[in-house]
Formats: sequence, C-alpha cells, structure tokens
Amino acid sequence: VQLVESGGGLGEPGGSLRLSCAASGFTFSNYDMSWFRQAPGKVSELVAAISSAGGTSTQYADSVKGRFTISRDNAKKMVYLQMNGLKPEDTAVYYCRARAGVWGTIYWGQGTQVTVSS
Repeated sequence: VQLVESGGGLGEPGGSLRLSCAASGFTFSNYDMSWFRQAPGKVSELVAAISSAGGTSTQYADSVKGRFTISRDNAKKMVYLQMNGLKPEDTAVYYCRARAGVWGTIYWGQGTQVTVSS
C-alpha cells in the first residue's frame, strides 16, 4: 500500500498550488480520501475530505472553504487538492489519508511541504 503526495513547494500569498496523491495497493474507489495538514507546533487538522466511489460528498475546514477544492479520479487512483488564494497560514506539511469507512483501515502518505511566503 502506498500513498505518494506531490505538488508541494513554495507558493506566494494569493497564489495557487495543486497537490496530488497517487494511491496504490488497495481498492481506491472504496476509500474516503482526505487531506490533513500540520504546521510546526500545531496539531494536525483536517483540511478537506471526499467520499468514496463517486466522491459526491465533500467537506472542508472553515479556514479553507472557498479557496481549496478536493477532487478524485478513481480511474487514475488519484486525489487532488487545488489550493487557491494561498495565505501564509496555509504553510504546513500536507498529508493524504485513505480510510475505509468510519472504522476501517487507514493509510497515510509521507507528506509534502507547502510554504506560503513572499
């Protein structure tokens, strides 16, 4: 099982970045997918989540609503996080997570650093 994030890096305030997470080794479409982030000295927080299969249900942290969009491509086994209107407070390590239902198996990626600075 692998979740591999990519797309992190340095972004400017007001700019955009797109994170990708490539999944392998499990039945991707059966898993709810999420992006979490952890900034230095802070607890991890849920950024965005998308339901399994058709991904018809999404949720976002209040801090990113209207700026970030989560999406998934089951054929490619990919989940994305489009981040627009970046703010310095978005600086964190972003992690991709897969979960099979409320009580199911959980997998994590290794994380990708996002730094927002001018």
